Amino acid sequence: MSETPTNTLQYRFDGPEDAPVLILGASLGTTWHMWDRQIPELIRHWRVFRFDMPGHGGAPAHPCGSVGELAERLLATLDELGVQRFGYAGCAFGGAIGVELALRHPQRVASLALIAASPRFGTADEFRQRGVIVRSNGLDPIARSAPDRWFTPGFAAAQPAITDWAVQMVRTTDPGCYIAACEALAAFDVRAELGRIGVPTLVLVGSEDQVTGQGEARTLVAGIPDARLAVVPGASHLAPVEQPAAVTDLLVRHFSSAWQPATEATVGQSAISAPPVKPVLAPPPVAPVAEIAAAEQPAAVPGGAGPDLYEAGMKVRREVLGDAHVDRVLDAADDFSGDFQQLVTRYAWGEVWNRPGLDRRSRSCVTLTALVAGGHLDELGFHTRAALRNGLTPAEIKEVLLQAAVYCGVPAANSAFKVAQAVIREETTPQE
Repeated sequence: MSETPTNTLQYRFDGPEDAPVLILGASLGTTWHMWDRQIPELIRHWRVFRFDMPGHGGAPAHPCGSVGELAERLLATLDELGVQRFGYAGCAFGGAIGVELALRHPQRVASLALIAASPRFGTADEFRQRGVIVRSNGLDPIARSAPDRWFTPGFAAAQPAITDWAVQMVRTTDPGCYIAACEALAAFDVRAELGRIGVPTLVLVGSEDQVTGQGEARTLVAGIPDARLAVVPGASHLAPVEQPAAVTDLLVRHFSSAWQPATEATVGQSAISAPPVKPVLAPPPVAPVAEIAAAEQPAAVPGGAGPDLYEAGMKVRREVLGDAHVDRVLDAADDFSGDFQQLVTRYAWGEVWNRPGLDRRSRSCVTLTALVAGGHLDELGFHTRAALRNGLTPAEIKEVLLQAAVYCGVPAANSAFKVAQAVIREETTPQE
């Protein structure tokens, strides 16, 4: 077990001290205990290192704003322990950390396994919406729906103790750290970088996974040069919990046969290859099974503003208003209105919203007040959604509108309350 300063993670070791180090990364909302059933077999070959994400499993609640920041905290923890090179297996969010390590610190990773992982987890809107629900309702709605996302119906019904464990595990997570993790996943997108992952990689997916299914797995396999796919029958998202024997066997075979030897420069605890075992994984596909499209570059726009300003504005616009809203607006643009959308993206979002002088919460407060004063109720609706995404709570939005009532007039605020109330109810009501 560990003492945990702000820049490191809570961790534990299992297995012989002189064995090569294998790291196991957990999924969002889970703890290192999701790997308990793999440990007896894995420690026969490796010294297993498990860690909890901030605010999970009783770990100190020091939120991380990005997957990259979590990867850096993990490396800081390993540096203190003298672990320089290691194998890494991660489930879902834990898989994202593994991808980040393989991309940014390839000299540290000997071999990689990605379970229920994706180069981009759903859409940014989905995770920001989840953050809005947690901010307004706490973690209970997310906890109660966890078994449906994580397990097949038959397993959940037959294993009530494990189902209850899953619910309680989410409920005891720190809400602020959970929201920060959702924001990190919302920003995670490495589709264009997969070709730079240079270590042997096992991509493992449950056959019944409806969260990150076989489509996402095949995208990873198509993009990573040395990747193999393994599908676990009868498993959903948390395959290591639902089908522990099958997952353990696949991990042992992969890391035993594909562990790259340490270089001469490696110091500290290093990755020493275990005795080879003949792999039984599916071979890499002959042809790609998914196309990874390169991001389109926006054309230069009139007025001398280059594509960088447009790109920056579009990024902020999507982060604040959501992909769905922005896509609807852009899809409706034509030759008559297209130049106006370019102007809004460059000027409002690329310049003003992107200035460092105010944070986005403050800008949302100013924007809501201005829209009330101007009576712009249509825009007030989607900027109420934006305010929730930017971290304002419903109670704080109420205070903004009360303040606006004093200075903008009660009739204007009355209309604004009706619009905001409807949006907040829609956005903060958990989906059944």
